[in-house]
Amino acid sequence: MKKSKSSTLRFALKKSMPVLFGYLFLGSAFGISLFEIGYNWVWAIVISLLVYAGSGQLLLVSMIASGATLPSIAIMTFFVNSRHIFYGLSFVEKFRSYGWRYLPLIYSLTDETYGVNTSFNSTPDDVDEGNARFLIGIFNHAYWIMGSVIGNLAGRLIKIDFTGIDFSMTALFVVIFLDQMLASKSKLPGLLGIFVAICCLLLLGPDKFLLPSLILTVSLLLVMKPMLSSDSKEVR
Repeated sequence: MKKSKSSTLRFALKKSMPVLFGYLFLGSAFGISLFEIGYNWVWAIVISLLVYAGSGQLLLVSMIASGATLPSIAIMTFFVNSRHIFYGLSFVEKFRSYGWRYLPLIYSLTDETYGVNTSFNSTPDDVDEGNARFLIGIFNHAYWIMGSVIGNLAGRLIKIDFTGIDFSMTALFVVIFLDQMLASKSKLPGLLGIFVAICCLLLLGPDKFLLPSLILTVSLLLVMKPMLSSDSKEVR
């Protein structure tokens, strides 16, 4: 059957709709937070275009506000968003088959876009699968930019105390963590992360514990990888 551009567009739009509502809210939280530290809507667009990682962008705002150095920001962003590497690896062969869309598709794989892409393995006969996945990525990115701009302008135009809006980053991390814990067969990595974070928090204090706890947790997990792999096989 001949592929239809209109059917492909409708399919992509329908699949991206759930992301729209989440991104308008989370994007707005980023835009408001950015306004709170003195950056206007132009910066909201630029950062959303170049960084495009909700948790990374909210982290960026808090680190800029605290006067963090560029290397610290880069290292923290890498650790916080390193899971995206695995998103790309799981789709690399499929995306390669779509030709020039390959790199844009990988770049578009946020948590939510990855979830949408894994929600279907095939498309209706009149839908071009490669174009549909490409459009889903474009739509989701546009939703995030829209939310960022709306939030930034709202912070400027609506005189409300937005203190605490950056807690949305913490909430996002908690949701991601709980989702991964529920989906994982082994709960040990998550429990280890909690234990290490608490120890580093008590030893180093709230301003210095995050990066050391991330590095220590990753190092311990690498050392324990053989044991974790054997546990996974036993569960199967």
